[in-house]
Amino acid sequence: QLQLVESGGGSVQAGETLRLSCAVSGSTLFIAWLRQTPGKQREVVVGIDVINRTNYADSAKARFSVFKDPAKRTLYLQMHNLKPEDTAVYYCAAASGGSWDAQSLLNPARYDIWGQGTQVTVSS
Repeated sequence: QLQLVESGGGSVQAGETLRLSCAVSGSTLFIAWLRQTPGKQREVVVGIDVINRTNYADSAKARFSVFKDPAKRTLYLQMHNLKPEDTAVYYCAAASGGSWDAQSLLNPARYDIWGQGTQVTVSS
């Protein structure tokens, strides 16, 4: 059974940088970072497949980057120039099946295995 454990969240000032980590036990073809704020639906920040094809949400393209460290079995989300509107609980999630479809990587419903989330708070 695939397990995902996020870490690295915290409270930062606007303009700062933060790196989130997701420790992955098991294997998956598709994995993503998502975020959720109270009263809003979960949003996929970026999805990535097993050969590192990615699709970023428009809100993340200019400031966020996703990368993997296979040796550590860890997925990262590097977030630059953070803004108060980036405040959310960030989740790592995986899809247990499916095929490559760039657009569907941005659909939260695609992901059925979730980590517990890590809070990111950005103050102005």
